[in-house]
Order: sequence, then C-alpha cells, then structure tokens
Amino acid sequence: MKAMTATGRTDRSVELTVVAEPRPRPNEALVKVEAYSVNRGETFQLETPRPDWRPGKDIAGLVVQAAADGTGPAVGTRVVGHPPQGGWAEYVAVPTDSLAELPDGVPAAIAAALPLAGLTALRLLRVAGSVTGRSILITGASGGVGHYFVELAAAAGLEITAVSSSPERGARLRELGAARVVPRIEDAVGPFDVVLESTGGPNLPKALAKLARRGTLIWFGQASRQPVTLDFFDFFAGPESATIRHFHYADSDASYAEDLQTLVRLVAGDRLHPEVGLVADWTETAEVLTRLRDRGVRGNAVLTVA
Repeated sequence: MKAMTATGRTDRSVELTVVAEPRPRPNEALVKVEAYSVNRGETFQLETPRPDWRPGKDIAGLVVQAAADGTGPAVGTRVVGHPPQGGWAEYVAVPTDSLAELPDGVPAAIAAALPLAGLTALRLLRVAGSVTGRSILITGASGGVGHYFVELAAAAGLEITAVSSSPERGARLRELGAARVVPRIEDAVGPFDVVLESTGGPNLPKALAKLARRGTLIWFGQASRQPVTLDFFDFFAGPESATIRHFHYADSDASYAEDLQTLVRLVAGDRLHPEVGLVADWTETAEVLTRLRDRGVRGNAVLTVA
C-alpha cells in the first residue's frame, strides 16, 4: 500500500512510499483511510523522526476488516479514529477503543479534524472542573484546540477571555462564544479562576500572574518551543497559593472511543463546528505541512485519500 513516510528533511518532510499493509492485532480494526488531519505538533516530530515511526493520528474512513476479538464496529462502518501512528496512509490498523462510528451526515473531511484537537479541548474542559459562571483565560486560542475549547466551554456557561493576535481569528472566537478576545496576555483583564496555557516561554509567567488567589494554571503545550523560567516570589505578587497542573490529553479515564463519540454527536447536532481551513489531496501533504508549520493555515488542514 502507499503511505506517507518521514524523510528527516526540512524542505520536504514526508514523501509517498510503498510500505507493507498493516496486520491488525486482535483488538484492532483495519480502516481504509478517506481523510486525515495534520497537526502543527507533528511538524516538530518530523524534524527528528524515529526510524520505526510513521506519522498520522487523526483519520476518518471505512472499516474493511473488523477486529478479531469481536469488539468495535463491523465491516462497512464509517468511522473516525485516533491510531497511535501511521494514519497518513491508504490503510491503518486502529484499536477499537480509539474508533467512533460516523453518521452519514458528517463528512470524512470534517470528522478527520476532530481527534487530537477535539479530544484535547474536551478533556481540558473536564480537567477545568465545574465551570459555570467561572472566568477563564486561554492562550494560543487561534489553533484548533482553542476553537474547540471556546465553543465547548461557552456552551457550558464559562466566561472566556481568549488570546489571539489575529483580528480575523479573534472575530471567529467571539462568534464561538468568547466573551473577550485580546491580542496579548498583558491585555487580559483578570483575575481568572483558571488559565489554560499552551505557548510556554515568557508567556507562562505572564499568564500565571493573571490568576486569582488559589487559582489553577493548566499547562498543556509549549508552542513557542522556548523553556519557562518561574520565580517563586512572583506567586506572592498576585496568584497566591496558585496551582500549576501539567496536562496531557492521553491521560484520561475515558477511552478515545467514548470521547470521539461525544464529539461526533455534537457535530452531528450542529453544536460543535470543526474549523477546517484547508482541504487538499494527500499528494500535497509535504507542502501543506510547510504551510502549517509557518502558520499559513487557519484552523485544521485535512488531506483526502483518493
């Protein structure tokens, strides 16, 4: 079969090659991929790829071989999935606890944009705790996670201030339910009960200073790729007794299948709207990855497999 494999080059990070078709484990279904989404974080992984690794964690397609252990969807079922790797291919083996059924009304190109960003946003909302009436600040809100989180959190009654340097993307965040959008963390008017921080570098201390007493900062990314320096005494200047919590989307008591099904249900009910900024043929993956890395794509980038 054909699949995208990493080259280790910066000018063209993937290429289309012929690889062996997956041999599913007993708890895995074989899915014919119709569309997949690429994420900016994957462009960083492609800089120093492992020899045994193939990219691709967000897919939608059709089950062509059901799991041998009897779990999961039957042959012919349309699905969205979150495989551990290898999704940028004609076929991929996906654990059945990472698959959710797709209704006919949700196109594969829309569903493929759901897994990584949607799961992260849904689980961030869960970690933030009881949110009704509480104030929250989210940095790096222009990306896929930010869009999903704002829409989900606004529907749950949260008062959201989103940080986005793009006026166009800021306008969209307001449409999705953000109470306020500011171009810089310094412009946010706090204090906030919860801060979601995804940029790292000098922005994390700035975001921390916006917390209310005994507030919580949830650290879920470092898009700036810069390390963070914190001064213990800064905590006494504002966010006294604050908590900093590390977040990894994979650490959840719910399965990917359960949460993907929730996301699909919300999309099918017109209550969640994936931001798909680009759809292209999968032969253009290398070019799309370059645009994504350089922030040339608004929302999710989706590739369709002929």
